[in-house]
Amino acid sequence: MNYETAGDPMTGLKWTRKTCCKVAEELKRLDIQISERTVARILKQLDFSLRVNKKSVSSASSNDRNEQFVYIEEIRKQFAQEGNPILSVDTKKKEKIGSFKNQGTTWTQKSIEVSDHDFSSTAKGKGIPYGIYDCQANCGTVFVGTSFDTPEFAVECVEKWWRYEGRKRYPSANHLLILADGGGSNGSNCRTWKYWLQHKLCDPHGISVSVSHYPAGCSKWNPIEHRLFSEISKNWAGRPLDSYETVLNYIRTTKTTTGLKVKAYLVRKKYKKGKTVTNEQMKQLNIVKDQNLSKLNYTLHSSENGN
Repeated sequence: MNYETAGDPMTGLKWTRKTCCKVAEELKRLDIQISERTVARILKQLDFSLRVNKKSVSSASSNDRNEQFVYIEEIRKQFAQEGNPILSVDTKKKEKIGSFKNQGTTWTQKSIEVSDHDFSSTAKGKGIPYGIYDCQANCGTVFVGTSFDTPEFAVECVEKWWRYEGRKRYPSANHLLILADGGGSNGSNCRTWKYWLQHKLCDPHGISVSVSHYPAGCSKWNPIEHRLFSEISKNWAGRPLDSYETVLNYIRTTKTTTGLKVKAYLVRKKYKKGKTVTNEQMKQLNIVKDQNLSKLNYTLHSSENGN
């Protein structure tokens, strides 16, 4: 079930690609005798639910969708066996900082009063939470930006994670795997994302970085959505995010019964949008693309190392 689970980053609801019958069949192969009805009951206890058809499939859905899911499952198993870090990354919904209504309910004796209009002009600022979820350690790190969600911002967040936590948690690792959506600041077609990975992460630290992107319309399968972002949303539900310290506090106090721990940092650096990378700069990258799914899977090596 570990590689077959998706979830909603806001509600925490989870679902799986496998039917109860298929789950029962796989358990029987492990000499665990169990019925479909028992599987269904256990799934409900684990917060899975039956899902109806929903008109949300992107028209740009990839033809290689299933093949990419198989590839991601295999490479995750490979990195896990080798003891190398597996990171799931994404940008959470941007938040206006101020006395604004936050969706959700909370137990209070009196309703919290907030502004009657959510105008950006009256906000104290904006929070851009870029999340990094360590799949091996069940730990999350969120860097809350204050300017723009750019590829440079995304890469610098990953680089900070490596300096703050990664190389201490994985002292012998020289290769890490990043699972990312197909679009946004860490998109599969984003040249600057690859460029900054090379020059801000691989070269300075002498490590290799493999990246696998989820196909178009499949971002909900990215583990960070239902293992980190949904828990943060539930933790601050119904609470106005009236300051950056409030945002950081709710992120840092997010916990689960499975042992999730979360750290949070404020990033005040101003990032500029619109930076580009030339064809010549792209040719200088030490990048190796997967033969079959080259647009979605690739590895960047340190410039000092060969391919």
